[in-house]
Amino acid sequence: MLSFVLSAVAALCGAPSPANAGSTLPGGGHFVAGTGSIAGNGTSLSINQNSSRAVIDWDSFSIGFGNRVNFNNGTGATLNRVTGNDLSMILGSLSATGSVYVINPHGIVVGPSGIVSTGGRFVASTLDADDTAFMNGGPLTLSAVPGSSDKSVINFGKIGSTGGDVFLVSAKTATNLGTISAPNGTAELAAGSEVLLQDSSSGRQVFVQMGSKGTVFNEGAIQAAQVSLQGADGNVYALSGNHQAIRATGSATRDGHVWLVADTGTVKLAGRIEAKNPDGSGGTVDTLAGNLLFCGCGPTVSARLWNITTPSFTIGNAAALSFSRSLNAGTSIYLQTMGGAGGNGNIDVASSMAWNGAASLTLGAYHGIDVDKGVTLKNQGSGNLTLRADATAIDNGGSVANDGTVDWSKSAGIVSAYYDMNGSYSPGTLLSNTSWAAPADSGLVTQITGYKLVDSLADLENVAADLAGNYALGRDIDASATSNGSYVPLGGGNTPFAGQFDGRGHTISSLTMQGSGTGAPAVGMFATLGKSAVVRDLNVNGSATIQAAPDLTSTGGTEGILAGENDGTVLRVNTSGTVSAAETAGGNSTTAGGLVGVNRGTIVRSSSSAATIAGANVGGLVGENDGVVTQSYASGTVYGGVYGVLGGISIGSPGGLVGNNNGTISQSYATGAVMTGCNEFVCLGGGALVYTNNGTISQSFATGAVLGFNASQGAGYLGPYGIAEYNGGSIAKDVYWNTETTGTAMGVGGGTPIPASNGLTTAQMSTPASFVGYDFGPNGVWAMPAGANHPVLAWQINAH
Repeated sequence: MLSFVLSAVAALCGAPSPANAGSTLPGGGHFVAGTGSIAGNGTSLSINQNSSRAVIDWDSFSIGFGNRVNFNNGTGATLNRVTGNDLSMILGSLSATGSVYVINPHGIVVGPSGIVSTGGRFVASTLDADDTAFMNGGPLTLSAVPGSSDKSVINFGKIGSTGGDVFLVSAKTATNLGTISAPNGTAELAAGSEVLLQDSSSGRQVFVQMGSKGTVFNEGAIQAAQVSLQGADGNVYALSGNHQAIRATGSATRDGHVWLVADTGTVKLAGRIEAKNPDGSGGTVDTLAGNLLFCGCGPTVSARLWNITTPSFTIGNAAALSFSRSLNAGTSIYLQTMGGAGGNGNIDVASSMAWNGAASLTLGAYHGIDVDKGVTLKNQGSGNLTLRADATAIDNGGSVANDGTVDWSKSAGIVSAYYDMNGSYSPGTLLSNTSWAAPADSGLVTQITGYKLVDSLADLENVAADLAGNYALGRDIDASATSNGSYVPLGGGNTPFAGQFDGRGHTISSLTMQGSGTGAPAVGMFATLGKSAVVRDLNVNGSATIQAAPDLTSTGGTEGILAGENDGTVLRVNTSGTVSAAETAGGNSTTAGGLVGVNRGTIVRSSSSAATIAGANVGGLVGENDGVVTQSYASGTVYGGVYGVLGGISIGSPGGLVGNNNGTISQSYATGAVMTGCNEFVCLGGGALVYTNNGTISQSFATGAVLGFNASQGAGYLGPYGIAEYNGGSIAKDVYWNTETTGTAMGVGGGTPIPASNGLTTAQMSTPASFVGYDFGPNGVWAMPAGANHPVLAWQINAH
């Protein structure tokens, strides 16, 4: 591996004699920008700089054995440009209080005895820079000049910056065979014909703008807050030896991060690579390569996450050994292929991998994944395995074919296989843990699961073809094409959706859902979710509407943006938009909620900001709850419209969270305004939390204004109520309302009352101590953000 480096050294050095090198100091220097003085004797040279930045042109810039050069430049910077024809050979000591740039188109070598120590940045480059841009102190572009394209920057010695960065930049070869230290900055080696240097206190600072097919080579030791080796269209060799390593240790402003980048070139890996944060937690290693090669037994990566991006990849023996060692070191690996560059975008797992512990392996293929016959993927610990085809979610027919064995029989982790709806899934031999139990609030049903990817509106509509299947969103979906009323809610009639739908944090937006008032339809993205159904980690924006029946008789049905009716599990689902039902002469008896109309199942850690209007039970989250609602909230406006206008005085039953509660509500809250409708006789009150409670409510609160909407002349007004218009069930002592924002000191209008002391002022609502029994601790359910005027659920904070 060293042959090309040694050849470069021989060409650069011209075999200088130690005697001549020993008497060498930089010569012919003069300031061309900024001010200062240069003084020295036979063995040392001092540059005393008066300005914050300066440019010095030199006839030559070399430092012989035992000689010293010192820059007294404060915290400023000095650019040193060699205008003569000799390379720069640093065999002695170069030091600076500030930053030093050495630019020599004919090459720069720090010899085995060379020591560079700066307080600020040290840059060694064969590419030149503009003096004005340097003096201005902004981003600096380094560009190749004639004669520099075949010259190199090589370090055999010790280069250190106590407060800044170390950059080695060349169009030909940037090489480290010695040691580089930048504990508070970045150490970056780059090969290119045009390179941008910029200041960043938190990330990478060197970016190759134009490639040169050059090489970045490291077989030495690098320790810095962050490390980057970048070859663009050339080669990157990250080959630290047995007793050396590439180490990113992080700093107060930088996470430990290593970048190994050759976008269209080759990255070759061996040795040890570490990325850790100052607190001891793992950092990140990013590897981007047009071609990725593992030398010998490959590298051992010690980090929190190792990201690998390459066109296509076969996990052969060396890669499998490297991955297994890294996973055992606690490093999770995310390998993603991107296609192009002659690659088909596939991942072929040709060798077995096994590891203990909690690290996870994710294989994301642009097209498909094949696990070869005889290959075993095995974890003994709590690690996860993810196999994802069609990783860019473009509906390319990507499949997952397992001809080997996935052995999770001794693991508490999970295995997920994602494949395009137009592709296929061959599960192969799957060994699951017979004692496996789904983690709390995971929404998982099985330890090993295959999911069809929903990547488009057409895919979403095709879920109707298999309502018992397992699905996952591959990307955000724009459903604005449904504005023509073409969307048919999934799982209607006597066949509810009975599978799993994992949104994976994605959003379906502008989804229009409509139903006719005839036959009491269930309207939503899903019409009905069955008892075995699970919907999780999904955001849905849109409008759900039940239209008037053709004969204008009473409008009825159930509706919510997620579902008209839920008998299953809804976990971490958030909705926004509008839910409404047409008013007719015969009235409006629709039950509606911002999330679901009627809930007979379980809703956990979910929310809605949708504006909701209906004529019967209407809630910001759920119209009628006959199941469980926990750790959820609603913030949208709720309006209870009129129904039975011609014959009666009944008005919609609006509640900020739930209209009619017959089930259980716990650790939940509502902040949206509640508006009540009126007929010619009266405006009935609304409840800031629920309208009617015949179930149980605990550890919950409400803050939304409750307003009577006078739609007819001379109407009376009853209410409002801080918790419920009527309580026929149980409301615990830890249920509160804001008397100022709701506009009422009455907690309950009828039935079993609750203490007036549960009505709190805004100041009291802003104080955790007011909420008896609420857990605001580090692992508690509740949080009180700075400046907030009411608690929020801890998962809301953690989600961001």
